[in-house]
Amino acid sequence: MNAQEIIRSIEAEQLKSNLPDIYVGDTVRVGVVIQEGGKERTQPYEGVVIAMRNGGINETITVRKIFQGIGVERVFLLHSPRVESVKVLRRGKVRRAKLYYLRDRVGNKANRIKQRFDRPL
Repeated sequence: MNAQEIIRSIEAEQLKSNLPDIYVGDTVRVGVVIQEGGKERTQPYEGVVIAMRNGGINETITVRKIFQGIGVERVFLLHSPRVESVKVLRRGKVRRAKLYYLRDRVGNKANRIKQRFDRPL
């Protein structure tokens, strides 16, 4: 058994099986585990997936939301223990793999993405 096989087997144990199919343009709610003092709680982070990178254990999604008129982006490592849950709220109809153009859009209406109905939630 060589080193690559050992690494793959360890990574396979860490992969989450309960993740939904996520696509760029979807509106998702990510449950993030946050430590406050000695306690842990789950904080939801809701926004649009503007990018997806890598695969396997290194798979990440970039989620963008508008908070108090300011765009906030966060990158989540999907198979991290800090990410408790990912729920798809809405499917988006987009024609790009990366939606970085949304960064230049100002206002709620300009940032809207059409809904897609042919993929189940």
